[in-house]
Amino acid sequence: MAIEIWHNPRCSKSRETLQLLEQHNASVRLYLEDAPSAEEIRSVLKKLGISARDLLRSGEDEYKTLNLADNSLTEDDLINAMVQAPRLIQRPIVIKGNKAAIGRPPELVLEIL
Repeated sequence: MAIEIWHNPRCSKSRETLQLLEQHNASVRLYLEDAPSAEEIRSVLKKLGISARDLLRSGEDEYKTLNLADNSLTEDDLINAMVQAPRLIQRPIVIKGNKAAIGRPPELVLEIL
């Protein structure tokens, strides 16, 4: 079964997770350059079992600029924000079949392999 990692090479946790996946022939998606669609984000959220708010990186400038702390925003609003500004997406995300894991810490991804 194919394994994919949404990877940001500038992120230490993402690099550590990629290193853990070396022997598993994971395909690497540089999600900042190849942003996921709203449908892909919804699919990953379902596989992770979390809400869109839980996938957001609240420390990013876009989080503040777009006022994403506003609790009246819907799942669709948050997903659309991540489509427009993929830096908002937690990283790294490893996907295998109908499972996914956020590599924070990197060892968490081993549970889905």
